[in-house]
Amino acid sequence: DLTRVRSGPTAVRQFADWGANVIKIDALTEDAGGEQPGGPRHGADFQNLHRNKRAITLNLKDPQGLAVFRRLVAKADVVVENFRPDVKARLGFDYDSLRAINPAIVLGSISGFGQDGPYAGRPGFDQIAQGMGGLMSITGAPGEGPMRAGIPVADLTAGLFCALGVMTALLEREVSGQGQWVQTSLLQAQIFMLDFQAARWLMDHDVAQQAGNNHPTSIPTGVFKTADGYLNIATTGGKIWQRCAEAIGAPELYDHPDYATAPARSKNRDALNAAISARLATKPTEIWVREFNAAGVPCGPIYTIDQMFDDEQVRHLGIAQEVPNDENRPITLVAQPVSLSRTPSTLAARPPEFGEQTDEVLAEFGFGAEEIAALRRDKIV
Repeated sequence: DLTRVRSGPTAVRQFADWGANVIKIDALTEDAGGEQPGGPRHGADFQNLHRNKRAITLNLKDPQGLAVFRRLVAKADVVVENFRPDVKARLGFDYDSLRAINPAIVLGSISGFGQDGPYAGRPGFDQIAQGMGGLMSITGAPGEGPMRAGIPVADLTAGLFCALGVMTALLEREVSGQGQWVQTSLLQAQIFMLDFQAARWLMDHDVAQQAGNNHPTSIPTGVFKTADGYLNIATTGGKIWQRCAEAIGAPELYDHPDYATAPARSKNRDALNAAISARLATKPTEIWVREFNAAGVPCGPIYTIDQMFDDEQVRHLGIAQEVPNDENRPITLVAQPVSLSRTPSTLAARPPEFGEQTDEVLAEFGFGAEEIAALRRDKIV
């Protein structure tokens, strides 16, 4: 694991949580006190990204350090990195170099804009990809200018797509016996995540615009004020719209010519939302949630993050899990959102301290005690 910041660690986390033997390589020049990309080592962000790993320190800028790394590669299945494309070639861990050591190796690479092309050398960050990938142009209220999403969408999805590509390469290796180079970028991931909004342009030349809390095509879908807060309602198709109108005690809205068809509801969205809001203002959110669900209308409260983790269904799903550690330091992190019937993911180990398992890992890869001592003396590890 040569990754830093978020996209790369997100990819590696998918393997670590299912029991892969992950070796995080900490740059020997890194400030172990926490001044590093991704924030302090004991900060919530770093801890959530780097659980279930072991860490070694290694100076990859020194030929001896690179020689150590090559010995690790010879026995590894996967290397994941998210350096700028030119860095790995300069340091000597590009795909051709790794393949020469281990033909079965899979290299997963995440970049800002791709491994080649006119923007390949640019530094890439999530918000830049959100802007160039179209997301900010469709996020936020109309007329208020571009708005970033509240999570690092490009970083997270690029990491997940990289992990999916690596798993696909590992499956293919069972047939061919050969590894391969898996590549993705923040820009590609962000564009892919536009999904139907991108397809609207490619198929119909329809440029999506900001719609705020309103869904761009399924109406009425959005945020509505209740007697004590807010409620999300989502209607798709005439049947659910009919149930919605009946649930709020206004069946006449369903037959009204201004709202009877999807194009009519789109044209008269503001008036329809106002009519629905007037009805919803008569009862608290909790009552509406109960009544809409009974009627088969998708809906839900709008939680703050603390309220979300306190929800009974979220607690039932167990997605907030404690991580065991010997220091009696309470660590609760976000667990995997997918379960397998025979192969559970686990938060089995806290994130490693800076280079914590250096000697242990090197010994496992055949380095003798004197050799490790010499590497320390020469400031290679």
